Amino acid sequence: MKALFHDLSLSALVAGCIATLISYAGPLVIIFQVADSAGLSHTVLSSWVWAISIGSAVLGIGLSLRYRVPLVIAWSAPGSALLVSLLPQISLNEAVGAYLVANLIILLVGLSGAFDRIIGRLPPAISAAMLAGILFNFGTGLFVSLQSQPLLVLAMFATYLIVKRLLPRYAVMAVLLVGCLIALVSGELHGEALVIGLAIPLWITPEFSLAATLNIALPLVMVALTGQFVPGMAVLRNAGYQTPASPLISASATASLLLAPFGCHGLNLAAITAAICTGREAHEDPRKRYVAGVAGGLCYLLLGLFGATLVSLFSALPKELIAALAGLALFGAIGGALASAMATPDDREAALITFLVTASGMSFLGLSAAFWGLIFGIAAHLLLSARRTERRQVEPLGEREVAR
Repeated sequence: MKALFHDLSLSALVAGCIATLISYAGPLVIIFQVADSAGLSHTVLSSWVWAISIGSAVLGIGLSLRYRVPLVIAWSAPGSALLVSLLPQISLNEAVGAYLVANLIILLVGLSGAFDRIIGRLPPAISAAMLAGILFNFGTGLFVSLQSQPLLVLAMFATYLIVKRLLPRYAVMAVLLVGCLIALVSGELHGEALVIGLAIPLWITPEFSLAATLNIALPLVMVALTGQFVPGMAVLRNAGYQTPASPLISASATASLLLAPFGCHGLNLAAITAAICTGREAHEDPRKRYVAGVAGGLCYLLLGLFGATLVSLFSALPKELIAALAGLALFGAIGGALASAMATPDDREAALITFLVTASGMSFLGLSAAFWGLIFGIAAHLLLSARRTERRQVEPLGEREVAR
């Protein structure tokens, strides 16, 4: 704890809090859509929010302190999206049984060490391009939000540039403060929507069925590994952290197994919000950025306990403020990922393909754009590198023939 207090910085605390804020801003809305489509009660929804929040908090704090790396854990956003159409067709008890099966499979993958071997063979340019593609829409979302809230967004943008020039570590914090101040003055901050209320965990007895396993468990495994852990590890590698994936996957799956009976569908390594905590905006020294992961975990803990308050908080903030904040906070991560993706000339085309497919947001066969971006990028890399290898082998032979 003494080392934590020594490494404490305001910029890291702000980065962690903003990462948590953005985690709730979008993915939590998907969970509300799932609950509405499945006809779940407010009690079940409150328990679900409690489970994913407490799990993210404990894992984020524990793993960040253990590895001294800004590790941000969150619930599976692609998994939540899958449940919008799948959950209404299956009982909640069967769904919880499927959650258990899915996370048991993920735990076995983590313990086997197979994921580390796969990640180790990925070309860095392709991983960076996939990360840039994932973050792309958040960057453009800043300027799209200009249409409805020009004053708010332009003021936040100008604040970012000015403070970035003078005090770069506090640029994002200044953006948040200016955004909230303008929203308050303009009447866009709806304080009357705020309420105070605790979340109460509810036990849901699991039931197991083949239909739930095929329709929910297996898709959850695929989207967790390809849509969350792969880009999540890409964020860490792009920031220079070499933390092994296996213990992170194993810890996340274990916590998900324990919390599944309370509604947790799956916890995993965050990608988008993690990029905020791994960048220079969190701290100039990469060794001290783990404080952002701890701060984010504490925010999860606080907001998870006050489930009803959490829901009302995001109802009070303008959605344009959240979009602008996310875009500006990720500027550094997007720029760094693009630079890494294009740095190696031999991998440039494969990286470009990866970026375009991932940024497109397409979905095919129930798998995310991040997954397909990875597949197309690797295929392009293998084909193009094989062509270059053949060319190098032929050229010396041709030169020898000329010499004769």
